[in-house]
Amino acid sequence: MLTCKTSICTQAIQLKCVESKTENKRLHYGRFVVSPFKKGQANTVGIAMRRALLEEVQGTSITCAKFHGVMHEYSTITGIKETIHDVLVNLKEIAPKNDSNDVKEAVSSVIGPKKVTAGDITFPPSIKAVDDLQYIVTITQPISVNIELKIEKDCGYRIENLNGYKDGEFPVDAVSMPVRNVNYSVHLFGSGKATRELSFIEIWTNGSLTPDEAICEASEKLIKLLSPFLHVKPEDIPCSGDSKNSYVSVGLYSQNYDLNKLGKKLSENTFIDQLELPARAFNCLKKAKINTIADLLNYSREDLSKIKSFGQKSVDQVSKALWEHFAIELPKNKNELYTN
Repeated sequence: MLTCKTSICTQAIQLKCVESKTENKRLHYGRFVVSPFKKGQANTVGIAMRRALLEEVQGTSITCAKFHGVMHEYSTITGIKETIHDVLVNLKEIAPKNDSNDVKEAVSSVIGPKKVTAGDITFPPSIKAVDDLQYIVTITQPISVNIELKIEKDCGYRIENLNGYKDGEFPVDAVSMPVRNVNYSVHLFGSGKATRELSFIEIWTNGSLTPDEAICEASEKLIKLLSPFLHVKPEDIPCSGDSKNSYVSVGLYSQNYDLNKLGKKLSENTFIDQLELPARAFNCLKKAKINTIADLLNYSREDLSKIKSFGQKSVDQVSKALWEHFAIELPKNKNELYTN
């Protein structure tokens, strides 16, 4: 266990790492304390930092794998224990550490019998695997197995489809999320008018970034996102008329929603993550390519119920979350999409 002594000070507020440890090569932990805040500020910062750490910090992942002579992802190859699909799943879990933002290529060329791991991949100089022992596939016979890989740097989770891939190329769902989990808690100290808050932020990463590096990158991203607001003046903001008559048109059905009703929160960049849905409902929406609130408003309750593995309970959860977070009532059917 290592206690970090580095601190970052912005005016009277200090950020300090109070605990840091490596639980294993693919799980690093850090705990930070930020103080002092005025009452209510710690939650504001905690929520923003948590979202930035999980969604804005860049990570590297394998996004494509090519197998020569393979027709589809459920193919089996004589002499290999797993199906191609199983190999793709294992490749998705590999955590590369990358110093470049460019798309890179790597190759795994192995002669069996052998248990193939991340250490058997030949990466370009700017990339290395966090854990060389990370399992990929088992070759059970004396055959040569060659896998060509594409490696990219991005943010978040990206589900790929087979369109545009051919000749043994298969997309790998990209998990470009070096931060695995974030918790924060708020505590009061002092009394009366001198009452202040401090916040503890806990961060777990996959080892490609340390928690210290992750919190620094997330902070920089937040500053860049908010910098346009520093010099905003009312006269600089174009107004399209009376706010009572202001509407936004969203989606395939050209439905109209009052901007005031949406609380000005609705945009193509408002992701469904903000609905804080259960994992089942969230994953089903993602698989259906529903990534933003704007995407979701193209669907009625009836449309959602037709999505594979999306039951009535999930429809109710989405409807409830949409109302609680954005004061939007999800229409029952397509006809209502035109009249809302």
